[in-house]
Amino acid sequence: MTMALLDLDPTVVATARKLAARAAEPVVSIAKAHTTVAVERATLRLAGITGADSTHRAGDVPWVNRVIDTVREQCGLEHGVVLPAFHALRENNIATLTELAEATAAGQVRFTVPAGRDRDRAAKAGGTAVAKGIKTVDRNRAQRDKLVTKLGDPPQRPWIYLIVATGDIDEDVVQAQNAARAGADVIAVIRSTGQSLLDYVPEGATHHGFAGTYATQENFRIMRAALDDVSKEVGRYVRLTNYASGLCMPEIAVLAGLQRLDMMLNDSMYGILFRDINPIRTFVDQRFSRQVHARAGIIINTGEDNYLTTADAVDAAHTVTVSQLLNEHFAHEAGLPDHLLGLGHAFEINPKVPDSFRLELAHALLARELFPDAPLKWMPPTKHMTGDVFNGYLLDGFFNLAGVLTGQSILLVGMMTEAVVTPFLSDRDLALANVRYVLNAAGNLAEDFRPSPDGLIVKRAHQVLGEAVDLLERIVDDGLLNAIADGTFGLMKRPADQGKGADGVVEKADEYFNPASELLEAGE
Repeated sequence: MTMALLDLDPTVVATARKLAARAAEPVVSIAKAHTTVAVERATLRLAGITGADSTHRAGDVPWVNRVIDTVREQCGLEHGVVLPAFHALRENNIATLTELAEATAAGQVRFTVPAGRDRDRAAKAGGTAVAKGIKTVDRNRAQRDKLVTKLGDPPQRPWIYLIVATGDIDEDVVQAQNAARAGADVIAVIRSTGQSLLDYVPEGATHHGFAGTYATQENFRIMRAALDDVSKEVGRYVRLTNYASGLCMPEIAVLAGLQRLDMMLNDSMYGILFRDINPIRTFVDQRFSRQVHARAGIIINTGEDNYLTTADAVDAAHTVTVSQLLNEHFAHEAGLPDHLLGLGHAFEINPKVPDSFRLELAHALLARELFPDAPLKWMPPTKHMTGDVFNGYLLDGFFNLAGVLTGQSILLVGMMTEAVVTPFLSDRDLALANVRYVLNAAGNLAEDFRPSPDGLIVKRAHQVLGEAVDLLERIVDDGLLNAIADGTFGLMKRPADQGKGADGVVEKADEYFNPASELLEAGE
């Protein structure tokens, strides 16, 4: 839905985008010049490695971690993992990567970077294996398109997006299917607390997550199959979301493509700001993950709403706009088109602020008009939910109304117990009833809504855009990494040489080889 109610100056909008591109350019150059352990693991997952070493005294260790860690120790990752891994397969007469990992754990393999004809053979074999994985991603994208054609999309926008978070994948399935029957169009399986800080992806179906369920390939498969079943029952394609963020962002993006997930949380700065992950690691990983998402036809959801849980939603509104513009540029540079770019924003102004609802409308309309072709995802109130469930239910109703009124694309269902407890199934049912009522009662109210050209809503939108341009000019002068270090976004100060996972960043050698990156860059 495209609106033009704010009379934004095209010159100012164009200036904002040019400044965002200039601010992002040095970071993109750094991302292109580096790889990470997570990017290399993701590449081997595309090439077919699966499973984990269950004999380790500290618990299961994924075979892909075994290989990457050993390659790095013995010959480094500067040339990528594909050349030494596929050279070792040939030299040791081993059939599969998983068998190679088992031999690696047993100390039976010595990795080296091949040269000459050995390099050519390893590159060819690795390229063939990775291409096979990408073909699986392509088939899943085509299968999604077929199912959407057959079953249909939800009859209305915004799509209704609901979170399940039991910790047990089997219980998540029950909640997810019931939510779809009650009207949810998108099911997000929130991850177990702390998973973003694990530098490995757990294996298998899990039943012991805390405030969420572990993101694993098997859990993805189970939930996708369950939603396919309920999609046929309700007569519309129900989409599945998870989280491609944290130290394993590229791997989880690959697993999402291999299991036909439809949306992934994937922000350029969230891990830096709110999980203290090293900035360079994050920017390298997010570029590769977005290339995978683009190939898989997965809609990403960015995380600008999080800034407003630590910073004031009025004073910091322009930082949300700046982040959206940066996320847009990073996405486009990685090959992700507008129709897969679910930029985020949030309904987080203190309800005691005079004209708070009008200010919320201004911010929502600004996002809608700046990014007319993007499936924007709007987040419900959390920061000012107090435990008064009646007031919370009313706030969520206002949020739902604003979403309809401003043409949002994806509406995360607000819970009256949000930020107080993990919501019960009954809370979700009431929340969905709230959304259904507002969407039905409001209908196409947006066609009747015209803010006054001289009113608060229009003036506020222009003010926020102007402040965003001013901030982008400062970021261009100072550098984006310095801006992040100074606490520009969400009041979090994150220096570029610090943070978790910094030791997993590797500068590429001149002869670096990664067939996944080459195929994704070329779109082949």
